[in-house]
Amino acid sequence: MKEQLKLRTKIFAHNCVKITQSFPNTYLSNHIKGQLIRCSTSVAANYRATCIAQSKPSFIAKISIVIEEVDESNFWLEFALDENLISKEKIDFLLKESSELTSIFIASRKTASSNNQ
Repeated sequence: MKEQLKLRTKIFAHNCVKITQSFPNTYLSNHIKGQLIRCSTSVAANYRATCIAQSKPSFIAKISIVIEEVDESNFWLEFALDENLISKEKIDFLLKESSELTSIFIASRKTASSNNQ
């Protein structure tokens, strides 16, 4: 499961980067591009860090960062959609993936937290 999630988060990051290439070249879309690229790649990088956490508290802290970053990715995807920078059809799969990843990581944090007490 860990290796599958490493790959899945990396693919998510790649797909977010690729989708930004279709955004128009405006001040707003360039800002959204940068934000989406930053947080989506952070999901993948920080998930890798959770995989080598040396303690439960460290894992919980790191997975919390992953949750924040994937949720932020979802926000920027929705914002790009709201601003008509891209069609819903083109990003539906990313919105779905960010929601699924958020649920997976929240469940992981809950499990780790409940086992920690």
